[in-house]
Amino acid sequence: MRSKLPKSNTTIFATMSDLAKRCNAINLSQGFPNYSSQPKLFDLVNRYMHEGFNQYAPLNGVETLRQVIAQKIGKLYQRKIDIDKEICITAGATQAVYTAIQMMVHPGDEVIIFDPAFDIYAPAVKMAGGKIVRIPTHYPNFDIDWDRVNDAINSKTQLIIINSPNNPTGKTLSPDDILALELIVKQNDLFILSDEVYEHMVFDGRKHHSILSSSILYNRSIVTFSFGKTFHNTGWKVGYAVGPDYLMSEFKKLHQFIVFSVNTPVQYALADYLLEEKHYNHLSEDYQTKRDQFLDLLQDTRFRFLPTNGTYFQLLDYAEISNLSDMEFAIELTQKHGIATIPLSPFYEKPTEQKLIRVCFAKTPDVLIAAAEKLCKI
Repeated sequence: MRSKLPKSNTTIFATMSDLAKRCNAINLSQGFPNYSSQPKLFDLVNRYMHEGFNQYAPLNGVETLRQVIAQKIGKLYQRKIDIDKEICITAGATQAVYTAIQMMVHPGDEVIIFDPAFDIYAPAVKMAGGKIVRIPTHYPNFDIDWDRVNDAINSKTQLIIINSPNNPTGKTLSPDDILALELIVKQNDLFILSDEVYEHMVFDGRKHHSILSSSILYNRSIVTFSFGKTFHNTGWKVGYAVGPDYLMSEFKKLHQFIVFSVNTPVQYALADYLLEEKHYNHLSEDYQTKRDQFLDLLQDTRFRFLPTNGTYFQLLDYAEISNLSDMEFAIELTQKHGIATIPLSPFYEKPTEQKLIRVCFAKTPDVLIAAAEKLCKI
C-alpha cells in the first residue's frame, strides 16, 4: 500500500514522552498539565452522565454550550455569533484544524505556514493535496516578515495558517500584525485558519488579539479553540470552531462524516461551568506566576531565555552549554539528566542553527522545582 504521508513518523511529542517514561525522567516535553480540573467540573460531568445525557449530541454541539460560547465571544471579542450557523463543537482543536484544512484546501492550492509551526498543520495540508509554503519567523522574537508573506502570495495561495499564542515559541500577534493581515486579505482572495487554543494564556499585560475581533478577517476565517487546554483536561478532546455561515456550513458537511458529534455529558457540563467567568479569566495570571517562578529557578543556569509571551511553553537556548543538535541534546537531557524536553527542529521544514528546546511549565511547584534543580546542574 502507498503511504499518504511517506515522510511522517511518530510525533516528537510521543517520542519524547515515551523516552521520558523509559528513563523515569521528569516530563516537561508534552504539553499537558500534571494537575486536574476543578472538582466542580467533574461533578457536573458525573451529574449529566447519571441524568441520562449519554446519547448523540446535535451535529454542531449542545445548544446551551453554543449559547455560552457565543456570550463569551461577544464579551471578549465584541463579535456577535449565530449559535446555529457559526459555531461547531469538535473533538478537540486538532479535529477542528484538520476539518477546516480539508474543507478549504483543494489539490494544487498553496498554504502559508510560519516556521516554527505546530506539527499538525503540514500533514493535514498534504492530505488535502495542497502545497505547503513555509515562511520562517525571525529569531529571537519570532516576528513575521509581512513583506515576505506578500511576496509569497500568488494566484494559487488559498490559506494562511495563524497560531497565536504560538506553540512552540509563545509569540503573540500584535495589533500591527492584525493590520498587516487585514491588508493582505483585502488585496487577495484567500482565507485564514487561526489556531487560538491558548487564548487565555497571555502574559505581562498583553492582550490576546483574536481574529474574531476583526470583521475583515472574520469574514474570511475559521478560528479554533480548545477546552482541553483551558481547563486542564487535554484527554477529553473537546474544542470548537467559529466562522461565518458560508464557511461553517461547508465545515459541518465534513465534520458530520469525521466524528458527527462530540461527548454529550461533557458538553452539558462545560456549558454550566463556563457561566462563571472566573473559571477562565484568571488563567493568564496563574500561568504567568508559574512562568516567573520557573524562570527565577533557572537564573543560575547557563540556559538563556526570553520570557514567553503566552501559552504554557518556554524556550531555552543552550548554545553556551553544548554544540549538540537540539535532538541530540534533548535525548541527552532525558537519558543522562532525567528531564525530558522538546527539540525545536521538528517544528521547522529545514534544520536550523538555533540551539533551542521547549519546556512545558504547566506543572505543580514540586515538579518545577525538581526540574530546575536538574537543569541547574548542567
